[in-house]
Amino acid sequence: MKPIAEVAAGLHIDAEELELYGKYKAKISDEYLEKIKVNPDGKLILVTAINPTPAGEGKTTTSVGLGQAFGKLGEKAIIALREPSLGPCFGVKGGAAGGGYAQVVPMEDLNLHFTGDFHAITSANNLLAAMLDNHIQQGNELGIDTRQVVWKRCLDMNDRVLRNIVVGLGNKADGTVREDHFVITVASEIMAVLCLASDMEDLKARLGRMVVAYNFSGEPVTAGALQATGAMAALLKDALKPNLIQTLEHTPALIHGGPFANIAHGCNSVKATRAALKMADYVITEAGFGADLGAEKFFDIKCRMAGLKPDAVVLVATVRALKYNGGVAKVNLSGENLAALEKGIVNLEKHIENLQKYGVPVVVTLNSFITDTQAETSYVKRFCEERNCEFAISEVWEKGGEGGIALAKKVIETLCTKESHFKVLYEDELPLAGKIEAVAKEIYGAKDVSYSPAALKQLEKLEQLGFGMLPVCMAKTQYSLSDDPVLLGRPEGFTLNVREAYVSAGAGFVVVLTGAVMTMPGLPASPAACRIDVTEDGMITGLF
Repeated sequence: MKPIAEVAAGLHIDAEELELYGKYKAKISDEYLEKIKVNPDGKLILVTAINPTPAGEGKTTTSVGLGQAFGKLGEKAIIALREPSLGPCFGVKGGAAGGGYAQVVPMEDLNLHFTGDFHAITSANNLLAAMLDNHIQQGNELGIDTRQVVWKRCLDMNDRVLRNIVVGLGNKADGTVREDHFVITVASEIMAVLCLASDMEDLKARLGRMVVAYNFSGEPVTAGALQATGAMAALLKDALKPNLIQTLEHTPALIHGGPFANIAHGCNSVKATRAALKMADYVITEAGFGADLGAEKFFDIKCRMAGLKPDAVVLVATVRALKYNGGVAKVNLSGENLAALEKGIVNLEKHIENLQKYGVPVVVTLNSFITDTQAETSYVKRFCEERNCEFAISEVWEKGGEGGIALAKKVIETLCTKESHFKVLYEDELPLAGKIEAVAKEIYGAKDVSYSPAALKQLEKLEQLGFGMLPVCMAKTQYSLSDDPVLLGRPEGFTLNVREAYVSAGAGFVVVLTGAVMTMPGLPASPAACRIDVTEDGMITGLF
């Protein structure tokens, strides 16, 4: 690694415009961000993927490798990614720093405490929870109905036993007894607020609007009414600044914010993305999980709110993952199987169709594995080109930036020859149920949408309270286009089941819970944490 000040110097960032966190990490000062606002915007390239499988797709690896490949071509590029959560690091997924020779570093720091942003968000979230319960204890001047408290505590860890808890047990001085809940930090509304805020003024306005409960008249009670805004903003002051690190090939990377895409809006911060566009000619960013979740939310939430206009989309797939969608077991994915590939490629087909609905040019890339055969690769290439998609092989895991040159050239060619006519999927004026059904039918391929009685009441109330103009943030399993994780490929004729809806008024969207998706995940039978250790010389092992 180069000292981060040296990487920053390549972007014309002076030492005094950095706030150093050791030798290899830094936050970028507000003064620098203000100075570059006059710069023209670079090209915005979104990296997304098919639905994730146990075979792996390599979306972050591709994002990092593509940024490195631009550097190999002499182009000025920056990568803008999310920060990893400790939950998946110690759970199933592992870290989120890329892989092979396409990684951001220092990987261990990034995947663990990094610059403390997640700790700040967790603290702000739980400060608000404490002030809420204290207000109730100290006389409840706002008339909060303890049966209608919607603000949840949070923790950046997969801890299923905290999903549903009881607080206030003990003596009278210990608070009011009520049911409470935990969500993982990346699902906290404060994470979404931080990622969508443009500056401190906007951050405070959004924090103040957050709905924490309803009073006995059914009216919303906000964080502003609890006088919690200023203290939360103080905790988030430094977390609001984007973080600068580097790739293995010293390509600059802005890593900032980290909402999950299955239970939150799945994109890095608007502040980091806007900054990157002023700092480079090409900005490579990504959105979490498959394009049905991350890309949809990137377009319909982030771009809508921030006025961003993506210039191209890179859609990542692997031959192995497509064969898995075609019914092949994970242990049998290495052998050539064109029949399974033909059956499973319908998942890729649906994602191509979905992305084209947004009017943005699409480049499909196959993240290469040594077990891929020429026949399989040629089949996917033909399939994509028949659907008006550009195609390139990516070998960045094995070769770093060199392995992404074909993809980078294809992206540049696409940017030069195809114009983006970006548009969102639905208009603000559409009722909430109409927005839900637009995503369910247009993006997921559902035949119908069913609503629980509770969800119908919640949606009706949100419309009455004036939240009907907001976009929807769909919480859904990442493993399928449907809300059933076992339905692979391209499910059709299914009904999407909506069980709950609530407003994130500060973030500016309505969260819609579908199927059995959880806002606080649990650990698997054999967590990744079991394989992580520290050697005598201080080297962390097993963290990937």
